[in-house]
Amino acid sequence: MGTPHDDRHPTGTQDRLPPAVRVTVRTPERMRDLGRRLAALLGPGDLVLLNGELGAGKTTLTRGLGEGLGVRGAVTSPTFVIARVHPSLTGGPALVHVDAYRLGGGLDEMEDLDLDVSLPESVVVVEWGEGKVEELSEARLQVVIERTVGSAPDADDDARIVTVSGIGPRWAAVELSPLVP
Repeated sequence: MGTPHDDRHPTGTQDRLPPAVRVTVRTPERMRDLGRRLAALLGPGDLVLLNGELGAGKTTLTRGLGEGLGVRGAVTSPTFVIARVHPSLTGGPALVHVDAYRLGGGLDEMEDLDLDVSLPESVVVVEWGEGKVEELSEARLQVVIERTVGSAPDADDDARIVTVSGIGPRWAAVELSPLVP
């Protein structure tokens, strides 16, 4: 039997659950703030997968990441160009921002983007990347943005629940609590 602080799966296996935090975000500015806080945890070689429905705030979060990383250029949705590279203005890693929404295949279709070449010296953020780019790295941050629908008349229908999970050895000991305001 485990203790209340046991990190094992409920089945009792020794696999560690990935570290994760959940944050309620009520405005676009708060989403950007979350991106800036997330940027403080990132470094060269980090892969971030963003998932959520259209309009959930993936690009807004990435805009905050860009601000936090101190990169050049306006961070906008790369939907039609597939990928944008934002070089660092501060000597840190570049931000490679990818939108995989229109890409149907896995890494085969993404090979032309040379993400495997960019990853070691950059922070690579892939919107809609689930099931497409996980093979790029054994470690990644999985960010899921869900819209909440309030059932009470005074509930904030525009709020988002953002779940950030660290997957792989890089994130095993990283404390994600600084993401919570």
